[in-house]
Amino acid sequence: MTPQWNSVGEVMTHAVVAVGRGATFREILDALRQWKVSAVPVLAGDGRVVGVVSEADLLTTQDREPERAEAFTANQVMSEPAVTVHAQSPTAEAARAMARGHLKRLPVVDEEGFLVGIVSRGDLLKIHLRTDEDLAGQVRLELLAALHPTQAAAVEVRAEEGRITLAGTLPDTSTPAVLESLVRAVPGVVDVDVRAVAPA
Repeated sequence: MTPQWNSVGEVMTHAVVAVGRGATFREILDALRQWKVSAVPVLAGDGRVVGVVSEADLLTTQDREPERAEAFTANQVMSEPAVTVHAQSPTAEAARAMARGHLKRLPVVDEEGFLVGIVSRGDLLKIHLRTDEDLAGQVRLELLAALHPTQAAAVEVRAEEGRITLAGTLPDTSTPAVLESLVRAVPGVVDVDVRAVAPA
């Protein structure tokens, strides 16, 4: 099935490195280096996300307390509350949260706050790296949802470098604008050219 990549859950990374509240400065630093990430979620004893420790948090601590930095734990240096997102949230919501907070990644949590994954800027950019075949496939699914199957079948969908062209016959004159708006909302679509015409 063609991936739609509309939700965070469809692009997030499921395997996540995290630390507990009691993790030491050195343990956090080692985790960042080992897993080649710039931040890790901090979990309470029951597994709920309570904060995030980033490279910036460690550097700030080191600058303020150069002699004592390594004595600090995750609980003392983490940013809290953690900015999180749900797996079912739209990818655009995650992107906005990252932009507002100048963040590179967000913990993904379930309804009770338990960690289920992590989504990074790179994960969100996947939607722009979709193949033309994937894009055309999702646009066809959107057309099937919006039009009668026989009407959708009369519209040819072509994709080239993220640009979608619709050609063929549409049911009425008001449909092209509606379809253009629908197709533009598909993640990864760069531009839309509706060449389909309404029947005389």
